[in-house]
Amino acid sequence: MSTIVASSLFQQLTSAYQEVETTNESSLLKSLRQGAYAHFEQAGFPTVKHEDWKYTNIHHLVNKTYVLNAEVDIANLDLSKADIPGLDAHRIVLVNGQYVLAFSSLDDEVGVVVKSIQEAVEEIHFQKHFAQHADKTGSAMVALNTALYTSGIYLSVPKNKVVSKPIQIVHIATGDQEFFAQTRNLYILEANAEAEIIESFITLDNTASNLHNKVTEIVLDENAKLQHYYLQLASDTGSYINHTEVYQTKHSLYNNYNCNFPGVAFVRNDINVRLDAENVESHLYGVNLLADKQLVDNHTIVDHMKPHCESYEWYKNIPQDEATAVFNGKIFVREDAQKTNAFQQNNNMLIGDKSAVYTKPQLEIFADDVKCSHGCTMGQFDEDALFYLRARGIGEESARVLLVHAFAFDVTSRFSNDAVRAYVEDLVAKGLEE
Repeated sequence: MSTIVASSLFQQLTSAYQEVETTNESSLLKSLRQGAYAHFEQAGFPTVKHEDWKYTNIHHLVNKTYVLNAEVDIANLDLSKADIPGLDAHRIVLVNGQYVLAFSSLDDEVGVVVKSIQEAVEEIHFQKHFAQHADKTGSAMVALNTALYTSGIYLSVPKNKVVSKPIQIVHIATGDQEFFAQTRNLYILEANAEAEIIESFITLDNTASNLHNKVTEIVLDENAKLQHYYLQLASDTGSYINHTEVYQTKHSLYNNYNCNFPGVAFVRNDINVRLDAENVESHLYGVNLLADKQLVDNHTIVDHMKPHCESYEWYKNIPQDEATAVFNGKIFVREDAQKTNAFQQNNNMLIGDKSAVYTKPQLEIFADDVKCSHGCTMGQFDEDALFYLRARGIGEESARVLLVHAFAFDVTSRFSNDAVRAYVEDLVAKGLEE
């Protein structure tokens, strides 16, 4: 456990890096850490002066001190907050980012490798792909993670392997002292492999304030397919900065379903997808139902680098009370990416006089033979529809739930897993009733 005395998180991290410099690591990791920390030290934490962080101020999160590398107690863990009715899945558990082997249930999946990120250094795919994708974005928070990550998992699915059932990764936050955790994940799907990963974020009762800086790199080889869910269910003591970098090759498919619900105080999601071969397909879906003073910021990049690829993105935001939703979606179509088909849509329903949405859908097209579109809508409850439902004997609260369900249905209906879809729709209803 770190007991470094400092007046700010930046000072703590500087001291922590000096300690890491003295450890006995491979030359590969040491070189990566050195370059990454130099980048972070020069850039510092992002501020509202950075265009991509214009509406998302993290000063209050980083201008304080935390326990670093906190010890975790895995006794008597209550995982019930992550339960999804009707879901039959393997389960992997991370406590403050630390992989807990005792809860792993993938032994019967021949060839699938799961181990802590620290133990994966000798893996061929680790050496080839670690810090080779997310770090090229220039993100200061990614650089910080690369320099000082202390936890996370390496997961690889071998060639031609179809994982028999979903893998649920449960991220648990727990501790009686305010802590800062940096989790680093690397998921590899080899050629023709298929998997479904459901990541659930929960907070145990009586957990102190916590801040997470998480980076996940995903590599899909030829004809690999991944269905990937984020279900953010943490409590209001939690704040999360998540970066997901996806690198796709020929004929691969990546679907991301990003869902955030009332509770967690702050979330920043950066989801970047690079389509670096022909005939690649990616779908990004988001449902964000917010309440109280939550802030959830979703930044996405879909980078069409080669021809004959398709992407589809649809995000829906429903902020209540004084909550704030931010959406910035960028689609790049490179000069060589002819015959691209790209769609992006962001729809927003504001509930509450003090709720807010900041949205910026973007297209940058450098090819001429493409089909691309993007759009945004903003509105509130349809009072005529509400009156129609109430005139037929439906109570006001039930009518509001029905209207929000109808609003979110365009996205939830595209979920590939029926159990997760029903679960998310139930969470939407509960989030409106609270």
